[in-house]
Amino acid sequence: MNMGAEIVDTVDAVLGGEHAARIERDAARIEELAHSRFEGPAYEVFELELCREAQPILLGMLRTGTLPRLALEKCRRQGWKFFVHEDDMRLLRSNSTERDTIMVDVLTEATRKFHRDLQSGKGWKADHKGPRGACCVMTYFIGQCVWVFRRAYVRWATQRVKWARLHAVYDFTEDAANVAGIGGLLQATSYEIESEALSTDFEDILDEQAPATQAVVRLTVMGFPDAEIAERLNLTHANVRQRRSRFRTALYQAAREHRIWIPEQLHTKAVSRPQKRGAA
Repeated sequence: MNMGAEIVDTVDAVLGGEHAARIERDAARIEELAHSRFEGPAYEVFELELCREAQPILLGMLRTGTLPRLALEKCRRQGWKFFVHEDDMRLLRSNSTERDTIMVDVLTEATRKFHRDLQSGKGWKADHKGPRGACCVMTYFIGQCVWVFRRAYVRWATQRVKWARLHAVYDFTEDAANVAGIGGLLQATSYEIESEALSTDFEDILDEQAPATQAVVRLTVMGFPDAEIAERLNLTHANVRQRRSRFRTALYQAAREHRIWIPEQLHTKAVSRPQKRGAA
């Protein structure tokens, strides 16, 4: 199924009703608004109604990952560089607050573009001859949302990275209490940490992780409970645990690659081959 057909089916599933009748009503509305050059109170009411109807469609597309996927496909066809991190995809699927945040930005960008196109005569046309014929205004508008998703996502992701880095600047290997916290991070029950386990290698490996993962690890080591970490970083409890687990996996992989020495008393089930001393 091509992108246009998928958007048509998505909109039809939410709005229901007769497709041809919607196009006819939209044509009459657009013709009426054209008399005022798409300005004034009448157009403002139209735009508010359009955004209100679009919201559940966009939220559903974010929850299922459809909106990012269609945007990625569109960018590939255009030859544009664009990437959506898998952590962000999971977050948008699981976190309604983040879906709301990015949806508002997408709607803002799309309504601006929609308005500019109408005023320049390049906007929606009732007689458009696409692969499946004409589409209603909502289908066209959701297509605009797909078009602008790239810009909205980059802003949203950049802001999250900046925010997470505010929680990832503290070098906790110099603090004795936090040194003990590393053992807890690695799920040790009893240990005496030797200084060489806390070399800069640990920080180097942590610095390779996503900023949000760095923040989760640092706050964990500093003794914050999962509930507070999740609240501070605006993550779900499950995402906090997942990021911590991924970091442990990365840490033990680094040990197998001889990039870091992990003392025997910090071994966990993540190490598949028992060693006499350290993970290698």
